[in-house]
Parts: sequence; structure tokens; C-alpha cells
Amino acid sequence: MPTTTDAALVKAIDKAAHELTTSAADYSMLVDRVGDSPYVLLGEGSHGTHEFYRERAQVTKRLIEEKGFNIVAIEGDWPDAYRVNCYVRHAIDVDAVDALSGFKRFPTWVWRNLEVVEFIEWLRAYNNALPADVSPSGFYGLALYGLHASMQAVLDYLDKVDLELAQRARAHYACFDQFGLDPQVYGFIAGSHVDRSWQEGAVQVLVELHRHASELARCEARETRDEVFSAEQNARVVANAEAYYRFLFTGEVSPWNLRDGHMFEALAAHVRRQHRRAKVVVWAHNSHLGDARATAKRERGELNIGELVREKHGRNALLVGFTTHHGTVTAASDWGGAAERRTIRPALAGSHEALFHEAALLRFQLIFHPGDRGAARAPPPAGHRRDLSPRDRAREPLFPGAALRLVRCGAAFRRDACGRAARDPRRMGTRRGSGDIPLCGLAPLEKMEQRASLRPARR
Repeated sequence: MPTTTDAALVKAIDKAAHELTTSAADYSMLVDRVGDSPYVLLGEGSHGTHEFYRERAQVTKRLIEEKGFNIVAIEGDWPDAYRVNCYVRHAIDVDAVDALSGFKRFPTWVWRNLEVVEFIEWLRAYNNALPADVSPSGFYGLALYGLHASMQAVLDYLDKVDLELAQRARAHYACFDQFGLDPQVYGFIAGSHVDRSWQEGAVQVLVELHRHASELARCEARETRDEVFSAEQNARVVANAEAYYRFLFTGEVSPWNLRDGHMFEALAAHVRRQHRRAKVVVWAHNSHLGDARATAKRERGELNIGELVREKHGRNALLVGFTTHHGTVTAASDWGGAAERRTIRPALAGSHEALFHEAALLRFQLIFHPGDRGAARAPPPAGHRRDLSPRDRAREPLFPGAALRLVRCGAAFRRDACGRAARDPRRMGTRRGSGDIPLCGLAPLEKMEQRASLRPARR
């Protein structure tokens, strides 16, 4: 049963909420709130719900068009995302479906889905229309799971530019060969192995590639600079992934902290490269992008990208979470299993999502501003729990951001004659009781990529 406090919070939410109506102006307040901030972190409540992906893409398009954002950094592996980056900047691949085919690691539907295909085609068309003297926007990965793919990318690059360095790198990376393609096998053995040369070898390749990149920093050819930067980022992945998998089984260092620390490090590399021109949108799960200091993560000694970005850039960073009360998600019953449409359990009583569910509006956003004392009485951005101490809650007005609730937003979708996702107006609800429509899982490319209609026309 709702408490008096909950009722007061719901009332505060109703007062502060701004309705999302699926119109073009939906996110104008959010875009205005961004102002001159060069960092916008857009979270998601699941890795398999298409509304989160669709709405996040809509916000990102406006940030690119209206605010000049030029980097989209995702919670995905660097070499796979870099292939997409090449495509949106007018190189290789036939279309977005082909460009995304590098994402082979489970679960593939996280990035190989219809919503991402449509965004990638839009980004390529946007870049293609830019004047020749304007740098195109890029699409990059921040994750560190792609150990072997990144090793191969480093060796492929060095084979073209420096055979001696390629030979040294191959010798350093040779220790990984004996463990096969599963890096967790390496981590299990290396965690108890006393020979630190495996770790030192991966770091040495990164050091040498960084030196190589510094020597070419004044190169006038953008393509060459991009290729060098990509090789260095791949070497960074190898070095940090080696540490991640090594500590995965020992517990000496938090693997979570190593993972998010790497993502922040990769993000910082982009900013250093572009200096003041860098304006970054990050796509990742809410758990990575909400400020960990205001959650139970702090009690466990865990950090995340949201915290690190806020510590480094303060109010120049805007954190946005997407959440819901119920719906469906694309997921698998077992690791490596086939994609299934699974039902999400309704939000726990007392959670932010349960409070949002009691609000009058079905789809809305909450915008927190610096110094807004009302944020102390209303729930913090999505992904934050209500198990905070009074001291933690008092800190939350220091961390302005936004929470978007996407419940019953016409999520049950049908396919039009061309196979595209389309809202079904017969199931659209605008107020409580007029249609209880949950969110819907993603449409993985694996199940549809044989259909020619999936591939949007190239512009």
C-alpha cells in the first residue's frame, strides 16, 4: 500500500513532469537543458527494448543537428563499432546491415537491430550532406570484451606500417594463443600465474603504439590519423581486457571498476584527440551512466562512467536515464542462446519505476536543474534506487540530469508493408486506463536480415 511519503512524491512528480507526446517537439526542453554541455550520457533500462533505442536515437539526432555533437560512443566493442564508423564516414560496406555485421559476440541483438540500423543510415546521410570543411560525426565503441578482435586489428595495422613493431607485438600477444578464443579461459589461468610478462607484453604494445601515434600526430591526412588512432585504441583494449579477465576470477580488483574505468579512459582519448571540438553522446545501460555515488554501488566500492565523467567535468555533463514499469525485452534463456521475447516483471513496490507508474502521465520526462531543491524531494534520475541514506538524498540536487519514463507509449508495434516497425494506433493510450501498452523487445537482425525490406534505402 502506498505510504504518505509515496503519495507526496507522486504529487511532486505530477507537478514536475513534462509529457512526451511523440511529437517532434518532445525533447525540446531536454535539448535546451543540454545548453553548451559537451557530454550527454543517454542510458537505457534494458539492452533489448526498442523504445529505449528509438527514443535515444531521436534525442541523439537533435543533439547532432542542433548542438553540434560529433561523437556517438556506445557500450560496444571498439573494432566492431569502428567498422560502423567507417561506414557513416563514407567508407566500405554496402549498407548499415553489413556495417553492423561485425557485432558477432553474444548478445548480438544489442547493436544489430532495426533501431540501430535506421540510426546508422540517418547518420551516414547526415554526414554526406555536410560541407566539405566540416568534420563528420563518428560512431565508436567503449567496451573491452573484444580482446582477440582488437589484437588482430593491431597486428593488421602494424603489418602495413612497421614490420619490426608488428613482429614484437606478435611475440607479446603470443601468450594468448594457447588459451583459445575464450578470454575467460586466459583469465582463469592467468589469475593464478606468477609470470607477469603476459600483462607487461600487452602494455608494452600499447606504449609503443602510443609513441608511434605521437610521431604521426602532425600527419595531414585525416584517414591516416584515424587509422593510427584506431590501432592505438585497439591496443588499449588488449591491455585493459587482459587485466579485466585476469582479475575476473581473483577478486583482487573489481572487474566492474576495470570495465567502466576502461570505458571512461576510451572516452577521454576521444576528447584529447579532438580537444575543444569534442561533443560526446554516450549510449550505455543506466547502471553505467547514472552517478554511482548516489546509489548502492558506492557502498560496494564500485564506480561507473557517470561518476567519473561528473568528477572530471562537473555540470558540463548531463546524465539521462530511460526507464519503465513493465513490458517485454529481447533476451535469451541461457548465455549464447537464441533471442526470445521475454516479459519484464513489473517494477518492485517502492522503486522509482513504481512511483512513476502512479503518475498521471503515461510518457513523461523529469528535468533536474543545478540548484533545483525540488530534486531532493522527487526521485533522482533513472537507475538510482530509493535505498539511499538521508545524506545521499541530500546530495542529489548537486547532480542535475533527466529521467524519461517510457511506459505505455504505443510500444506494441506492428510491421508495415515494407517490414518497418510502426506504431499501431489502435493500441495507443494517452491517459491511464485508456490503454495499458507495455514496452516491446527489439527486432534482432538475425531474424530479419534476409528480408530486403529491412535494408533502408541508401541516401
